[in-house]
Amino acid sequence: MFVSGFTFIRQAIRFDYPIVEAIESILPLCDEVIVAVGKGTDGTRELVESIKSPKVKIVDTIWDETLREGGRVLAAETDKAFAAISPDADWAVYIQGDEVMHEKDHKAVRQAMQRHLHDEEVDGFLFPYRHFYGSYDFVGASDRWYGNEVRVVRADPSIRSFRDAQGFRIRANELLRVVELDAHIHHYGWVKPPKVMQDKQIQFNKLWHDDDWVQSRLVGPDAFVYEDHIRSLNRFEGSHPKVMQTRVAAMNWHFSFDPSLNTWTLKERLKNQLKRIGINPNYANYKRLRRPSSSS
Repeated sequence: MFVSGFTFIRQAIRFDYPIVEAIESILPLCDEVIVAVGKGTDGTRELVESIKSPKVKIVDTIWDETLREGGRVLAAETDKAFAAISPDADWAVYIQGDEVMHEKDHKAVRQAMQRHLHDEEVDGFLFPYRHFYGSYDFVGASDRWYGNEVRVVRADPSIRSFRDAQGFRIRANELLRVVELDAHIHHYGWVKPPKVMQDKQIQFNKLWHDDDWVQSRLVGPDAFVYEDHIRSLNRFEGSHPKVMQTRVAAMNWHFSFDPSLNTWTLKERLKNQLKRIGINPNYANYKRLRRPSSSS
């Protein structure tokens, strides 16, 4: 079984992306990891080159700045990385620049890939998410955070990244048929120094909106105020991946939140009621298959 990894990145240093940790978190699962590095001036390419593994292969790219509708440029860069994986690959592990896989889940992921290697009905694997916000001590508690995403796909050349690169489609724009794993992805996109977070918010939203929209809604504050943008969080009681330990220890800003003061919109309360009776009201960009996820 040959396993490729793939990801894309640009301006990782400017926006404090844990791209090294992201790549290192999937390296033990992969025979190669393709990194599409967008042209830039902040030293991101050199940062990726600093990963001392012969498995890491860089593909230099130029982002299409005209793809500003719906974050489409992110899907385009994902597709460039996926197109460069080895023709020998059976599976491809996808990780984004602010996502990290926990090492304790490697065994379950590898078992699932091996078990379903010849099950052609399985197009990929679905991972539940932990979305960290404000600091490494809190995770999102409401439906504003997507609960699951596909992060391992079969190495089928008909697979394409969908919309803003949160999911995939296969063949003639069909949903992927996936098996859910008991293996989490840690998403750290909302844990950055407040000034960096504000800069990232402005520049990132330019992938979705025109300059007037960004100027009227985001430009102004010097630093992002985390407390002004959240209503509900839970305290994180688990462990962070080993590759994140140095970054977690180096956090140099303060954020606090009292989960006992969580508030919920009417829509969120209705959704929670539906979930209690076994109905998932959220949009899903995949089809779940009922399969055992591992050989254990």
